[in-house]
Formats: sequence, structure tokens, C-alpha cells
Amino acid sequence: MQYEDNMGAVGGVDPPIPTYTGAPVGNLRGPTNLQGGLASRPPVSGGASAVVPDPELVNGQEADANLGLYLDFNSAEYPNGPQPIRGTLGATDPGPRTYEYEKLNPDTYAPPSTDSGTVPQAMWPLGLSHNLFGSGEESGWARQQNQDVLPVATAMAGVDMRLAPNAYRELHWHTSGEWALVLKGGVRVAAIDENGATFVDDVTEGDVWFFPQGVPHSLQALHEGAEFLLIFDSGTFSEQETFLATEMIMRTPVSVWAKDLQTDVSSFDYTPTAEKYIFNGTPAPANISEQNITSSAGALWGPTGYTYHWSQQEFHNTTGGSVKYLDPLTFPVADTFSAALVVLEPGAMREVHWHTTSDEWSYFLQGSARITVYQAPAASATFDYTAGDVAYIQMANGHYIENTGPDDVVFLEVLQAKQFSDVSAAQWLALTPRQIVKDTLNLTDAVLDAIPREKTIIKPGNPNMTAIAGGGQNY
Repeated sequence: MQYEDNMGAVGGVDPPIPTYTGAPVGNLRGPTNLQGGLASRPPVSGGASAVVPDPELVNGQEADANLGLYLDFNSAEYPNGPQPIRGTLGATDPGPRTYEYEKLNPDTYAPPSTDSGTVPQAMWPLGLSHNLFGSGEESGWARQQNQDVLPVATAMAGVDMRLAPNAYRELHWHTSGEWALVLKGGVRVAAIDENGATFVDDVTEGDVWFFPQGVPHSLQALHEGAEFLLIFDSGTFSEQETFLATEMIMRTPVSVWAKDLQTDVSSFDYTPTAEKYIFNGTPAPANISEQNITSSAGALWGPTGYTYHWSQQEFHNTTGGSVKYLDPLTFPVADTFSAALVVLEPGAMREVHWHTTSDEWSYFLQGSARITVYQAPAASATFDYTAGDVAYIQMANGHYIENTGPDDVVFLEVLQAKQFSDVSAAQWLALTPRQIVKDTLNLTDAVLDAIPREKTIIKPGNPNMTAIAGGGQNY
């Protein structure tokens, strides 16, 4: 595969080099007369050139860098663009480079001049995570994000898992709590708590389950298969450090299992000799009651149940998009997880805000967006996101989420909190005594009068992200 500007002379090499066959020739090290002061010098002018002729700039790129307009580099073409320039800042890039990275991350490649200082990396694309395949033939896979790849994510980690039709994630448990959102298809979940109470339910796209740490459970895809997102309440969580039923059988003496299950040792002649992890299985019965096995402790349901059919909750609709919350107020078993599912129309943004008691772990399900993270006292950085990317913002850091594409952007916000909440920057300014705000920020009465006193959550905007550069408005 050829990546455009990754060709031609660079670094003293002019590929393609002549093909050579035969015995090795030449020295690995050069002579000492190439040392500085001994070797001949290159010409001051007329020598090797780093000039990029006729650099191509996109809409908004020549506007004031403080405006921080979103730059759509998809219209820039090799070999003259895109270029890391904003207003009068930056310079052309003669390479080496991979254009696709720059088109996906324009605010990193040509950052707004308001970005300042050092902010920890706040973006990880799950597409760069190593995929772990299941043990069965085309049974599924999983890929994860934790502190190994995103060090700032100390409180939460994520796993994207795929199960083929009827495949299992084998019986297992974790040292972390597991909160999950079904992305595609359907899943049958089954679990037992420490009292022997059981739970079994079917969930579909948009539904949620939660298993507290230590609760053993199984996951089986329904007949159309499934993909789901798992969020764990530990940044160091690893999918490869899960407690597995197969491994527990293999790592405990057979005589002990025979005594524990009150059976002959021959009963274990055909137990697995390797973990199953993700494997193909017998289709789940359509009648779920066939799998509802109970003890005297009975079954878990309602507020003690491990699922919430979030797909059946209507969205709160507002100008610019839609949002709905799920937290312990309505899903009490997940007592430390709070979440918001947000849809932003083109040009709209999740308003500037911060969270007072929790870091934020977000996942982008569709579309493209950007986030500027403000970190005390004087640092900020802007990051770009597309579907499959994870965002992580530390507690109290100010930020927004702005739709940068032509289609709706859909994302999930997850907090470690008893209730989903945030501080709205606009509402704070609207409800702070007027003179204090004017003396501090030099804003006019007209500006302050227009700020709603109620939290809006979402702000509508002009889908033309560079309208300001042409004399228009961005709202």
C-alpha cells in the first residue's frame, strides 16, 4: 500500500534504491573525515530543498488562529495539503507524513492558538488496540483500552467485544464492576449473586447491564450475534486478567472438584484443557424461562436486577440534539455508574461544562467531533474524535464536545458517580451576580442578558464550521 507523500528523497535516501543481489559489499561505518570541520559543507542556497510549492489551505485556515475554527482537511489534496498552518502561525510540512492521520486529527496537526501548555493525551482509537480472537472458529473477538495505551485514564477502562451468533463469553467474573451498552444485536445475560439469587435476561441494542465486582456471569449472543461496549471501574483493568471457569477447573486438583461436586473423578475426564474465552455454542432457547433456575434465594428482578432496557427510554429532545441519562436513581444496582447518551446535530455542541466528582470516559458511536480540554491553571489541548474513539477527561477539567461533521454525532458519557451531573459554564455565568462577571470578564449586559438561567446541555450551531471566517455566525 502506498501512502502518498511517503515516497521520494528524504533523510539522505532517494528510494527506490537499486536492486542488489550477491555478496554483501561496502562498510557499515563511514570514514572519520566526514566529521564536522573536516567534511565538505552543503551550499547555503541552491541545495536540498524543504520548500513546499503552492501550499493548499482549506476554508478557515487563514482566519485568526484565536478563533480556533474547525478545519476540514478532507478537501486538501496531495502533494500541497493539508498544511499545519493557522492564521499567521505554523509553516508548511514537506514530510515524511501520513495524510490520513492529519485529516483525522486536524486540531492536533494545526491546533487553535488557544491551546497552551501540556495536557495529557485524551484520545485513544480502539482501532489501534490489539484484537484478541476467540478460541472458536469465527466466534468473536475483543479489544481494549486501559492505562497501557491511555495513561491518563486512571479510573475507567473499556472493552469492545464481538460475539458471533450464539457464541459465548465463557463463565467468568472480575475484580472490577462491569457496565455495558449493547451496540449491535442481542445478548442473553445470566448471573448469580453471593446469596444464590439468580438472574437471566435478554438485552438488545441500546440496553445496559451491570455486574458488580466478583459476581459470576455469562454472556451469549442471540441468533443474530452481538457487539457491545464494556466499561470497568479501574483504569488498569485487563481483559486478559479475568477469572475464568475453565481455568478454575484446570488449576484446582481433580480430587478437590470431585469432592466439591460430590461426583466420581471420571466426571472430569473431558473437561477443557484450555480456556474457551469466546466460543461457539448451542443456540439459546427462545423461551427464556427454560434457563431460569432458582434456589430458595429466588430470582433477582426490578431494582436488584442486573439489566436496564435503556433502548425503551425516550430521549430528552432540545434544540440541537437529544440526550438521556441513566444513573443509580433509575438503575440502582449500578451504584457507582452514571451515563448519558447524547446525539448532536451538525454544528451543535455539548455545552462547556465539567464534572465535580468524577472523571469522564466517553465513547463515540457515530460521526465526528472535537473536544478542547482546559486544565488548571493555564493549559488546554484540542483533540479530534471519530466513531470507535475513546475520550477521557479528568475530574474538574473544563471541556465541550462539538459536532464537526455533516451528520449527527452520537456518543456515550460515563461517570463514576451516584448521579449524572455537571456544572454548566454558561449557567454559572448567568447565575453569578452580574457585576462580578462584568468586572472579571469584561462581558456586556447584552451578552449576559442572553444567557439562559436554566442548563441547556446542548447548544445549537451553524453546520458551516467556518462561517465566521466569511462574516457569518457559528450559532
